[in-house]
Amino acid sequence: MKLSIITVTYNSADTLEETILSVLNQNYEDVEYIIVDGQSSDGTAAILKKYEGRVSRIISEKDRGLYDALNKGIDLASGDVIGILHSDDFYIDKDVLRKYAELFTEKKVDAVYSDLYYVDKNNPDKIIRKWKSGNYKPNAFVNGWMPPHPTFFVKKDIYRKFGKFNLDFKTAADYELMLRFIQGHNISIAYLPEYTVKMRVGGKSNLSLTNRFKANMEDRKAWEVNGLKPRFYTLYLKPFLKLFQFF
Repeated sequence: MKLSIITVTYNSADTLEETILSVLNQNYEDVEYIIVDGQSSDGTAAILKKYEGRVSRIISEKDRGLYDALNKGIDLASGDVIGILHSDDFYIDKDVLRKYAELFTEKKVDAVYSDLYYVDKNNPDKIIRKWKSGNYKPNAFVNGWMPPHPTFFVKKDIYRKFGKFNLDFKTAADYELMLRFIQGHNISIAYLPEYTVKMRVGGKSNLSLTNRFKANMEDRKAWEVNGLKPRFYTLYLKPFLKLFQFF
């Protein structure tokens, strides 16, 4: 099984190399690694030059933001399964991709997800939050559940059937995509009960109360555009459940 890993970057020279190495040092061999850079103006170009012989595909050009760049990567991907690792995240160890491939083969599912650590921006050994996904139950999105997107690996065929990231969304396109795939189209998924990714704190949708409010409005829109109906408490439960990740 061939895995395509996509990293989107823009002016992330401080963290990009750690991200790249966490992919290149994986024990699983059948990996296609694609990096999409939005023409960074920091030291990113030098880092990409350093690893160009080991990265399958690098493109550097203007884009319309994170999700547009991710869609470019998806279009380029030739693997059976696509995973996304942002430029300030990294895999916990060298066995992550092997474990994903084994579970896809064993369970014969459309997608696999796992658990994630939020870590301090300057000290990735310091864990801030623990996102333990748990086993998926049908209709779980109604109760505020969602898997952490950096742990969400999906077969390329699912993107072909049900579409890529919706560029009408600015901060919640990942939520909309997973809602569409899992709740809307009922794709088959499996849970890898392990922490596989470390994500540095400071995501765009959580930087301020204003951005959190905008993200909540986009979550509501995600249900609407897919013709799905949340319960009255669904979109309040989603951020509430995150509180338990601090304990």
